[in-house]
Amino acid sequence: MVLGGGPNRIGQGIEFDYCCVHASLALREDGYETIMVNCNPETVSTDYDTSDRLYFEPVTLEDVLEIVRIEKPKGVIVQYGGQTPLKLARALEAAGVPVIGTSPDAIDRAEDRERFQHAVDRLKLKQPANATVTAIEQAVEKAKEIGYPLVVRPSYVLGGRAMEICLRRSRPASLLPDRGQRL
Repeated sequence: MVLGGGPNRIGQGIEFDYCCVHASLALREDGYETIMVNCNPETVSTDYDTSDRLYFEPVTLEDVLEIVRIEKPKGVIVQYGGQTPLKLARALEAAGVPVIGTSPDAIDRAEDRERFQHAVDRLKLKQPANATVTAIEQAVEKAKEIGYPLVVRPSYVLGGRAMEICLRRSRPASLLPDRGQRL
C-alpha cells in the first residue's frame, strides 16, 4: 500500500505524486498487487491504471488504519508522499502496521535536527555551522556564535515550510514562533 501526498500545496506535490506512481508501478512489476491511498483526484497516482486498488480517502491515521484493516496489506510505504504520510510512520508502526522502505526511525533521524547533526558528525562529513534551540535567548546566543546570514527553520520539516533567512541581529527572536518549539 502506497500513501500519496494528499492535497497539493503551492510549491509541492507533483514530485511526490511522481514518486508514488513509480513506487506502485515497480511493485506491480515485481508481482505485488498495489493499493494507492490519496485524497487528491487531480494527481496521476489516482489514475485507475496506476494501481490495482485505489482509495480516495484522506491520508490520516484513522483512514489509513481502516484501509489496512480491510485490505490487510503486507505493509505501507510512506516515504514517497511527502510530509503528510511521513508524519504517520511512527503511529502506523505503533499500531503494528509494517512500514516498508524508510523506517520510522530513519525518518526521525532525517527530520530531527540534533539527531541528523550527530549522524553527520559521526560520519565526519562537513556541514555548515548550526545549532538547535528551544528558547529565544538560545537563538540570539547561537546566532552570535554562528554569524549572519542564518537560515532559521523548525525541526520535523524536510521541505522549506516555515523557513526564514535572517540577515540581521534583530531578527532571530522574532522568528522563534513559540517557546519550546525546536528550531
